[in-house]
Amino acid sequence: EIFMFSAEEVYAMVDGHIHIERGKYTLEWIGQFVNKGLEQGLDEIWLLEHCYRFQEFVPMYDSVCAYSEYVDQWFHKVAGVLQLEDYLRLIHKVRESSFPIRIKFGLEICYFKEFESLVADLTKDKGFDFLLGSVHFVDDFAYDHKAEHWNNVDVDRIYQGYFESSVELIQSGLFDGIAHPDCIKLFGHTPTFSLDEYYEEMAQALSAQNMYAEQSSGINRRCPDTAELGMNQDMLKCMKKHNIKIVTVSDAHCPEDVGWKILELNRLIAEA
Repeated sequence: EIFMFSAEEVYAMVDGHIHIERGKYTLEWIGQFVNKGLEQGLDEIWLLEHCYRFQEFVPMYDSVCAYSEYVDQWFHKVAGVLQLEDYLRLIHKVRESSFPIRIKFGLEICYFKEFESLVADLTKDKGFDFLLGSVHFVDDFAYDHKAEHWNNVDVDRIYQGYFESSVELIQSGLFDGIAHPDCIKLFGHTPTFSLDEYYEEMAQALSAQNMYAEQSSGINRRCPDTAELGMNQDMLKCMKKHNIKIVTVSDAHCPEDVGWKILELNRLIAEA
């Protein structure tokens, strides 16, 4: 079978979501991501950090920590270990150096409606190439940590809250893209209602804000038995119908996972 791509769809092999959190801020560490990217035939890698790694963003998480002892313990191991200035220095150092692949730098920012102005203040004029918004908590519930956390949870309510927050994230005007737009599905839960109206609402909002959506392999890599590769087929069709820019991403958290299934993600976009 021959897959036909339009010129636009193959203009670049991009991995637009790569976390660098497991190593020190050195050119050598960045070089490991570059090498894997080259090995995978990528033209661009977009490197980022979760915002909670920086002290400045820690106050956003008080309510989710209060809601769950598990999240509280997890959060206080990983959060606030750096200051934003540390990251900006690394970005400057990399931009002053020469690498054989295009590198962009950004932040993945957890969206909480009440902290929109804090995010705006912390990110304004900092020179990031992209800001990525993500919904990781619904009414303070951390839906993507452990499957058993979903026990006795109202799936319909969580789905509804997830997509409503996603639309608010898009409409905030703070971000260039939305991360893994349907990763709520990761443990295989499905609502009793159709999601088509939410897909339509998201796509219209993305179009109005000129934002991109991620086509991610990360959820499938993490939960191969319960999560399909990339966006749900209906969601992807809806995004294409509205001409939303789609960026392929691995959501890698280590150099080994850079570029994971990017080719297949492109193929799914072309076929949708």
